[in-house]
Amino acid sequence: MPQPSAPRRTLGRPPRISLERVVATARRIVTEEGVDRLTMRRLATEVGTTPMALYHHVRNKEELLVLLMDDYAARALRRPDLPADPRERVVVCAAAIHEALAGCPWIVEVLAADDLMSVSALWFVEQIVDGLTECGLPPERAVHGYRAIWYYTAGEMVARAAAARRRAEDGRTTYREQVFAELDPESLPRLAQVADRWAALTAEDTYLDGLRALVDGLIATR
Repeated sequence: MPQPSAPRRTLGRPPRISLERVVATARRIVTEEGVDRLTMRRLATEVGTTPMALYHHVRNKEELLVLLMDDYAARALRRPDLPADPRERVVVCAAAIHEALAGCPWIVEVLAADDLMSVSALWFVEQIVDGLTECGLPPERAVHGYRAIWYYTAGEMVARAAAARRRAEDGRTTYREQVFAELDPESLPRLAQVADRWAALTAEDTYLDGLRALVDGLIATR
C-alpha cells in the first residue's frame, strides 16, 4: 500500500531583520576580526538572512562602514566645552576627534577612504572650519585647513595603530632598530646622536604639539 507522501516544504521569506541588528553584528565582526573579514555575504549568514535582504537596509559595504562609523561616533564623540579663542576651539575639537577614534582600532583601517564621513562628526568639522575662518582664513582656505588637520590626525592614528600591532605580533628587534644601531656618525651625525633613543622618542605621544604647530602654521598663512 503506497505511503502518503510527506508534505512539501515551501521556502518562505527570510526572517525580518532590523537595521540595529545589522549594525550590531557588523560591529562585532570588525571589532573581533577586522574590516577585511566583513562582507555582505558573511554578514547575511551571521544575522540569518540573505545578502539580497540586507540590501533593503544598506546598499553596499561602503555604506555599511559609514553606518558603523556613525554609530561609533554617536556613542563615543562627546562635544567639548568650546573656548572663546577660535584657535583653541580648533585644537580642542580636533583633539576630541583624535581621542574618540583612537579608542577604536578598526576605524583606522577605513580612515584612508577620507570620503567616509560620519554624520555625527559634522559638528566638529563645523567648529574647526568656523574657528579657522574666525582666525582670518577665507572659507576656502579654512576648508583646506580642515583637510590638513584631518590628514595629520588620521595619519597619526594609522601610524600608531600599525606600530602597536607590529610590536604586539613580533617582539624581536625591528629592521629600523638594526639600521639605527649601525649609523655612521660621520655621514649622519644628527641621527647618530639620537640613534639609541630613536625608538623611545618616536614612540612619545606628541599629537597635541604637532596639532598646535599645524594650526599656528595655517593661521600664519592667512
